[in-house]
Order: sequence, then structure tokens, then C-alpha cells
Amino acid sequence: MDKIIILDFGSQTTQLIGRRIRQLGVYSLILPGDTPWEQMPKEGLRGIILSGSPSSVYESEAPKPDAAIYRAGIPLLGICYGSQRLIKDAGGTVAPHSQKEYGRAKVFFEKSDPLLMGIDSGFVSWMSHGDSIQELAPSYKMIAQTENGIPAIVRHISLPHWGLQFHPEVTHCEEGMQILANFIFNICQAKADWSMETYFSQIQAQIKKQVGSQKVLLLISGGVDSSVVAALLLKSLDPEQVHLMYIDTGLMRKNESSEVENLLQQLGARHIHHINASQVFLKALRGVKDPEKKRRLIGDLFMRVQAKEVKRLQIPGAFLAQGTLYTDLIESGKGVGQKACVIKSHHNVRSPLVEAKRQAGLIVEPLAELYKDEVRQLGRHLGLPETIIQRHPFPGPGLAVRVIGEVTPAKITLLQEADAIYLEELKKRNLYNQIWQAFCVLLPLRSVGVSGDLRRYGYVLALRAISSVDGMTADVFPLPMADLLEISSRLTNSLREIGRVVYDISSKPPATIEWE
Repeated sequence: MDKIIILDFGSQTTQLIGRRIRQLGVYSLILPGDTPWEQMPKEGLRGIILSGSPSSVYESEAPKPDAAIYRAGIPLLGICYGSQRLIKDAGGTVAPHSQKEYGRAKVFFEKSDPLLMGIDSGFVSWMSHGDSIQELAPSYKMIAQTENGIPAIVRHISLPHWGLQFHPEVTHCEEGMQILANFIFNICQAKADWSMETYFSQIQAQIKKQVGSQKVLLLISGGVDSSVVAALLLKSLDPEQVHLMYIDTGLMRKNESSEVENLLQQLGARHIHHINASQVFLKALRGVKDPEKKRRLIGDLFMRVQAKEVKRLQIPGAFLAQGTLYTDLIESGKGVGQKACVIKSHHNVRSPLVEAKRQAGLIVEPLAELYKDEVRQLGRHLGLPETIIQRHPFPGPGLAVRVIGEVTPAKITLLQEADAIYLEELKKRNLYNQIWQAFCVLLPLRSVGVSGDLRRYGYVLALRAISSVDGMTADVFPLPMADLLEISSRLTNSLREIGRVVYDISSKPPATIEWE
């Protein structure tokens, strides 16, 4: 299978580059920016993209690629910092520019170029840089510039190396997909042979090779990710090898346990273990307010409960399967280089006990290279029902990270009821499947209200509904005001403890999807 390697230098949009390439039907693989050339997988490699970065190329500690890639003869495309890296490493000069460019900027060119096929001069690009190319390297020439006269596209005079000062991967950039397609198909000569069918056959073979005849245990929540992993394991291995364990933490949605039981039966699983550990989790969370401490506590306790139950049930398997996604790895600082920033800890990624199993090679994560929308595609390929595939994402720590501050049994019960009403209303109004994720957040404050002729204080409940493709970025879903008013009215009338309802209108970035 042909592939494009993306060398990541810390850009916020590196993963978007990978997504755009996969949208074009070509497999993309993101590696740390300093990965040695000899360690890069060469089979099917058609081109390399150098990502952006928050660093400046003239800084002493600025990340740089292995110089061997410049001599390898393989097509290179530098984006923003990546473009400046090409010029600096070839002997040019990059420096801070008095005319910084952020956001939209028009790009003009006079002569045709393989990278610009099918594109008209004067298209609107998306810039995000304070540094600019001050002097081109002797081996490079400028083929396009911005309206401010700053080099926008550069090209090596003899090698297949191009640099873009702008970001073609963001949706605001006109012709961005066409430029990426020109690089991938016209310059790299890559074939569009990436598909979910191809991925399924590859990951199925990988699971068989890794697990062999051993047992494998999957901690299943009933969400899309773990359900897809369950179906994948049951189709890849002998069902007798697969043990599905559902641990009720007491932090799940209303009626979650019975729904999970029904799902597992539909999947044809032969070994189902339902563990009620709600009292253990709620007791451990008593007095804990810090969100990161909550996540770590739940993750570690989850693994300890699992280990205890495996020992009690005498399951002779050593492998642990998880529904870890690529976005989980990225947000936990595990996806690419060692300097990756931790946005929030995912219990199935950064838990010390999970880390130990991963180091021992005992973790099976068949979705770790996929984004959420790709997981849904895989679910359809596996024949899962749409009711499961279209289910909104649910955080591993459950409702504990949707109760802001200390978690108590009363708050969890209240949030379960509120969340059930909210989702029921969205489904009734045919809005649920239009929304990528919707949920309620219980805030740690009360506000004054009126009930009949009486004054009372009630909790503030925040409603969240977002649109997204892969979870890396998200926009607010524009819920119609009439629907919001009616949903709010039902919540406050049905749940006396709720005194006020607000709607979260934050996008990602700058916010994350979850509140904690």
C-alpha cells in the first residue's frame, strides 16, 4: 500500500494533514520530526511532508529532520515551518518579518507548476506565521508570493522538493485539497489504495499474529470504539479466545448496563463478565476535585479492578485489548514526538498500569491509527447496527468528568437523569444523528430561582452539542432556539434540583470537547 509519511514538529494541525491525505484515499503515517531516515518504513513510501511547528528554525534547539531525507531523492513538501526548514537547511535565511501573516492571505503566481495544476492565481490561503523566508537558498526559487510580497510557495530547482508558507490542510484554505492532491498524485505518483477494507484485512492479520492462540480480554463500555474492537476481535479470532468484561463504575449513563448486556449478546460473544464496582469507584472519588487526578484515579482503579477480576475468574489470557483512538494518543501526548503536549489524560493511554502492559507488548489497540469517523466506517464494514455506530462518544472516566468538582452519588444520579432527557429530546427532534457529540455538564454552583411563589437554589446545568469529523477540531452545533427553550423547560420542570440551563458555545480549539 502506498503511503505518505508526515514528520511532525509539534504543529497543532499535523493530524489534519494526515486526515486530508486519507480523505484522498492514500495512507498517511505520522512520525516524530527527528525520526532517522533508516528507521522510516520504506515499503510503499511515495513522499514525505514536513509539518509546521511553534518553534523558529533559527533557534538553537529548533527541531530538524534527518538530513538524509534531503539526499534520498523522494518528493518532499514543507508546510509553514517545514518550508522554512527546507530553505534554512539548504543555506537560505529565515527571520522574523515586520509583516506577520495570520489568517487569510491571497497567493499569486505567474507560471504553471505541477503543484499548482488546476488552480487559478489569486486563491485565498490560510497563514499562521511570524517568521518568513528572508533570502532563498541558492538551490531554490520562488513560484508564488502573497499580496504582501512574502514567498508563499518555493521549489528546489532540480529536486522534487516544494515548500508552502501557508497551511493547505485547514478548511479555510482555498485549493488546499487540490494542492495536496497535486503533490500526492502528480508529484509523488501515489496510488489511492487506502480503504477500510484494506485496513480491516491488515489489522485482522496483525491481531492474529500478535495474540496467536492466547486469550484476550476487552474492557467494553458499550460505546462505538469498544464495540468495534469487540466485533473485530470476534471476527479475527476464535470466539473462545475472546473475553468481554463490562465494569460498571457507577459513572455510566442511565440504563447503560442493560444496553451493554444486549449489545454483547448481539455480537455473539461466548464469554461475558459483568462486574458491578460502582461502590468502589464512588468511594475512591470522594473529596477529589482535580480533573487530572480524577482521570488518573479512575484509570488506575479500573485496571486494578480488572486485574482482580481476571484473577478471580481465572482467565488464562495475558493480552488486554482497548478501543484507544489516534486522537486519544495525541491528546495524551503519546502520538508523535517526545515533546508532545498533554492536553488531557486518557485512562486507557497514560495510566501507569496500562503503560506497563504496553511496554511488555501485552496491549492490543487495533484502532490506534484511526480517527472516530474511520472507526464508524470500520463498524459498518463489520456489520454493526447503526444504533451503535451513530452513538455519541462517551469519555472513559464516564460522568465523573462531567460533574465538575467533587463527584457524589446524588450528583451522578441527577446527571444521569438530565443526560437521558437531553438525548431523548434530541432524538425525538431528529437532531441526534446530525450532532457528533451531545451531553450535559453539572456545574459546582447553584443559582437563585423561583418555583411557584417560592425562592429556591438549583444547580446550573450546561448543555453541550458539537459538530466534528474526527474529534481533533469541533464547532458548536447550532441548536435552534425553539428547541433549546423547550429542552431547557423540560429539564427544569422534570428535575427540581436543576435551577438554570446554559448552552456551551465554545469551539475546539480553544476549548476541548469535554469540560474536564
